[in-house]
Amino acid sequence: MDARLLLVEDDPEIARVIRDAFSREGYEVTWATTGLEGWEDFLRDTFDLVLVDLMLPEMDGFTLCRNIRWKSDIPLLIISARTEDEDKVKGLVDIGADDYVQKPFSITELKARVESAIKRWHRYKGTADFSDTTAYDNGLMIDWDQQKVFIDGKEKELTVKEFELLKLLTQHPNRIFSKSELYQHVWLQVDANGLHTVTVHVKSLREKLGDPVKSPRFVQTVWGKGYCFIGEPT
Repeated sequence: MDARLLLVEDDPEIARVIRDAFSREGYEVTWATTGLEGWEDFLRDTFDLVLVDLMLPEMDGFTLCRNIRWKSDIPLLIISARTEDEDKVKGLVDIGADDYVQKPFSITELKARVESAIKRWHRYKGTADFSDTTAYDNGLMIDWDQQKVFIDGKEKELTVKEFELLKLLTQHPNRIFSKSELYQHVWLQVDANGLHTVTVHVKSLREKLGDPVKSPRFVQTVWGKGYCFIGEPT
């Protein structure tokens, strides 16, 4: 199968076995050894499926999966030695992974699961309808292709990070994102010192959108929890 896989696995022996087996089948495999490296690879390139171990340095597998799922519906398979039902439920239900493969596993079985997930994904992409622009009540319009934002027809100059914040929030309406989650997703770092950075950028974004804190139309502060997007599509 001609497909691109992202493998995020810190155990070199397991990773080489998986990489070599899929490469022989015609897959192009990118191998990342840390969660943060995998996240950076995912943002930089295009893949057909992601394989993620849970026990990863720098950014754990659950966080990586959550970040990927925020951004894309790409097939996502967890491979892990963790056998607890709680972990499986968290991965499959809470995060939205497509499959959970327990170590040790058969390469033949893994290939079958990967191939099946990719085929479903390609069928989904063939019927999905994506719009280049989205309009919301109160005059907000977002041009996703050009990465431009307009209020009442007037373009608002957002920084790259401000646009990424707005994009993440709008694509998951009414979902509350903590400052830590926003920092991990937009700045690609896990650092408590980054929470102030998020606060500053959200404040700037609100000012440019003309969105007051006390009577928000787009970005609402959920005190003690984080932020969520409350705008309504027209």
